[in-house]
Amino acid sequence: MGQDVANRQFTREDRQRYRQKVRRCLDVFARMLAESRFDAERRSMGLEIELNLTDAGGDPAMVNEKVLGLIADPDFQTELAQFNIEINIPPQLLGGDVFTRLETDVRASLNHADDVANGAGANVVMVGILPTVRPEHLVEETISANPRYSLLNDQVFAARGEDIHIAIDGIERISAFADTIAPEAACTSLQLHLQVNPETFADHWNASQAVAGVQLAMGANSPFLFGKELWRETRIALFEQAADTRPDELKAQGVRPRVWFGERWITSIFDLFEENVRYFPSLLPICEDEDPLEVLDRGDVPMLGELRLHNGTIYRWNRPVYDVTRGRPHLRVENRCLPAGPTVVDVLANAAFYYGLVKVLAEADRPVWSQMSFAAAEENFHQGARHGMEARIYWPGMGEVPASELVLRHLLPMAHRGLEEWEVAAADRDRLLGIIEGRCLRSTNGASWQAAGFHRRYADHDRPEALREMMRTYVEHMHSNEPVHTWPAG
Repeated sequence: MGQDVANRQFTREDRQRYRQKVRRCLDVFARMLAESRFDAERRSMGLEIELNLTDAGGDPAMVNEKVLGLIADPDFQTELAQFNIEINIPPQLLGGDVFTRLETDVRASLNHADDVANGAGANVVMVGILPTVRPEHLVEETISANPRYSLLNDQVFAARGEDIHIAIDGIERISAFADTIAPEAACTSLQLHLQVNPETFADHWNASQAVAGVQLAMGANSPFLFGKELWRETRIALFEQAADTRPDELKAQGVRPRVWFGERWITSIFDLFEENVRYFPSLLPICEDEDPLEVLDRGDVPMLGELRLHNGTIYRWNRPVYDVTRGRPHLRVENRCLPAGPTVVDVLANAAFYYGLVKVLAEADRPVWSQMSFAAAEENFHQGARHGMEARIYWPGMGEVPASELVLRHLLPMAHRGLEEWEVAAADRDRLLGIIEGRCLRSTNGASWQAAGFHRRYADHDRPEALREMMRTYVEHMHSNEPVHTWPAG
C-alpha cells in the first residue's frame, strides 16, 4: 500500500507541482538508465506475505495494532484493514539451500507471530481471501489507523465520485456496493521480488507476464467471498474492482484501470514508468524536498520519491520497482499475482516454480512473448484466476491445453533447468517442484481443497457454519506444513 504519509488536504497547486516533479524524476530515471548508474544484478530475491488475523470462531479479528505491538519485529508491518498484517522477508541470494533456510526462518517467524496473536485472542492465517469475511468486516471503521489508508481512501473516492460496485460472476454471483476501499483488505497475497539488470528487465517482466496465468492456475487459493463460491482466485477480480478509480463513463472511454495487467510487451523498464506518468493522475501528490537532477549531477543517488510513490499507487500484477539500498540504486520485478498460503512449503513451491521458469524464459533465444500475443497472455491470466487447476491455457507450439498438461509436459522441466542455472540445491528444487507436480497429478490446490471441503460440510450445516468448519480444518493443516495436495479430504 506504499509508504507512510501524513493526513492532509491537497490543493490544485499540490497536484500541478507533483506532476512536474514526477516528470522531472522520469527524466532523471531515463538518464540513469542511459548512463548505467545501477547496481549489478546480485541474484537477489525476496518475499512478502500478507496475513489474516481471525478470532476463535474463524471470523476476522480487528486487532492488528495490538498484535504488531506484541510481536515487536520490524519485519512485520500493518496492512489495510485491522485484521491484516504483513511479513517482509529480508532479501536472499538465490542459490544453494536458500529455500530450505527460508522455510525454516519463515515458519519460525509465523509460529512466533501466531503464538503472540493467541495472547491477543487471535490466530494468524495464510489464505488468499478468508472464507468467513462478510461485508460488515469491510467498512471504514475496520480500516487500519495509519493515516495513509484514510488518505488513499479519500483520494480514490474523490477520483471516482461514487460508490464501488463489486460484481463477480463465477460458480455463484455477488453484487455489492462499497463506500470505502476496505474490500481490498480481503485480498492477501504473496509478493515475489527479483533483482535484475536494467538491460534484462524487459525480458524478466515479459516472462513474468507470460507465466502469470499458469501461476494462478497452480496456486489459486481464494474461492470464496461473502460466503459465495466465485472464481478459484477471486482475489484477482475483487482487487481489480475494489481499487478502481473510474466511474462507468471513464471505463467506456477506455481510461486505463489502476489495477492493471498492462496492454503490451515492453522493451525497457522505462516503458512502464513512462506509462505510469502518461496515463495515471496522482492519488497522493506529495512532493519531497529532493531535486533529483541536482543530486545526480553531484554524483549521488536520487531517491526519486515522487516517481516511487506514484508507482506504488498503480497496481500492476507485475510491478517495476526502483529502490536504493546502502546508497546503490537497483531494479526489481515484483510479482504480485499469487495468493498467500496454504502453507509455508506451498508458498516456497510457488516461488521456486516462478524463479526457475522466469530464468529460462527470460534468457531464451526465441522469447515466448515473440510467439504469443499480449492479449493471449492476459486471457491466460483471467482463465487461471477463474478456473484454477481446471483452466485451459494457450501456449505457443501447444495451442490451448489444460494447465496441468502444460506444466507437466513443458514448464516443469523448464523450471527445473532454471533452478539448476540459479545453482539451487538439487534437494530443494526436487522437493519444491515435486509439489507443483503433485498438484497437477491430483488436480488439487488450495482453492479446490477449500471448495471440496465446503461442499462436504454444506450437506449437514448452513453455509456460514460449513465455511467455518472448513476453515478450522484448513488452519490445522496449515500448521502441519504439509503441501495442500497431500491434505486429507477436509
